[in-house]
Amino acid sequence: MKVVIVGAGHAGGSAASLLKASGFAGEIVLIGAEPVAPYQRPPLSKAWLKGEADLESLLLRPDTYYAEQGIDLRTGVVANAISPADHTVTLSDGTVEPYDALILATGSTGRRLPIPGADRPDLIELRTIADAERLKAQLGPGCRLVIVGGGYIGLEAAASARGLGAEVILLERLDRVLKRVASEPLSAFFTERHRAAGVDIRLNVEVAGFEDGGVRLSDSSLVGADVILVGVGALANDGLARAAGLACDPAGSGGIIVDEMARTSDAAIYAIGDVTVRPVPAHGCTMRLESVPNALEQARQAAHAIVGRAQAAPEVPWFWSDQYDIKLQIAGLPQEADRTVVRGDPATGRFAVFHLYGDRIVCVEAVSAPPEFMAGKQLIGRRTPVDVARLADPAVSMKAVGQGATGQAQGCSPASDGSSR
Repeated sequence: MKVVIVGAGHAGGSAASLLKASGFAGEIVLIGAEPVAPYQRPPLSKAWLKGEADLESLLLRPDTYYAEQGIDLRTGVVANAISPADHTVTLSDGTVEPYDALILATGSTGRRLPIPGADRPDLIELRTIADAERLKAQLGPGCRLVIVGGGYIGLEAAASARGLGAEVILLERLDRVLKRVASEPLSAFFTERHRAAGVDIRLNVEVAGFEDGGVRLSDSSLVGADVILVGVGALANDGLARAAGLACDPAGSGGIIVDEMARTSDAAIYAIGDVTVRPVPAHGCTMRLESVPNALEQARQAAHAIVGRAQAAPEVPWFWSDQYDIKLQIAGLPQEADRTVVRGDPATGRFAVFHLYGDRIVCVEAVSAPPEFMAGKQLIGRRTPVDVARLADPAVSMKAVGQGATGQAQGCSPASDGSSR
């Protein structure tokens, strides 16, 4: 049996190694567009920019691993077309690669603003080692970095750049940073922390264009810049799948539709990682998740399906972000919540925001609060009802929060049917 994996990022690289770990004895071909072996991307906006990481420390596996395991790793190559009828993939080097099973791990690409200058080659998107190295080479005292977009990538890069002595201006179109992905208390906390570190955060700002010398705003003013980083969301790289006739999400940021085994509408083709629209059983919905834990879970799903192993229990989605000395950890999804509870005082730099549907936690945003994150994640997965007053009281341990008055764990509430989404 032969498995071809298109995409050698965190998802694709993990799928190859998990196939081997699951006992797969057939042929594996791993195809990557970048000229390097699979590596971790989260450190690019943090440790890499600050000079605290090198390529060797970022690699998922040592360079020698792939040859030792009999994995045919081909770097600097992309897939141009899939023929599901023939079970073949045509590559950019002219090779036509047959497969018995195909895994698409093509990831996502940065969203481009529909404004003049958006295609300028001097703009930076922080998505690859090459991008991070371009940015790193320019940061330092005397450099003025303008970041367009107040999401996690922008904020992480801002923190790293300030640590290197660069001047940072962050432009956000909405009325708060992280508005699409985080609660108001979390947005307020990070806005205050970044401003205290010297980041000039400008909200409700509309970017009209990019030009020599900086960023032109809708009021005609020019924000001068030595370097410009754009981070305004991402679109799924699902073009290959669409051209092959696979079912994809027609709206929003796109994505290849898969089931709980990461299988697409073609039984011989799987898709994993940022490119997928997947079931999220813990929340009774389907959506696109962009995170390392998601990539790893789906890589395991595909590997187990191919070798015929039983699937593991579905995971609660979770994410993280490191900014300055702050560790943010998020578990669950807040969309179905009907109220929020803040546990702890944001002014201390250690607190958690819990999102609840009735008496059940559906999401926790924990700032430098590992016990709240870990317990919250477990309570979400178990659908355990909680006493809201005890949850809000930091004097009550998280272990006790999910217990009844007698100290015995209460029964689970019924799973949401996702109708509130």
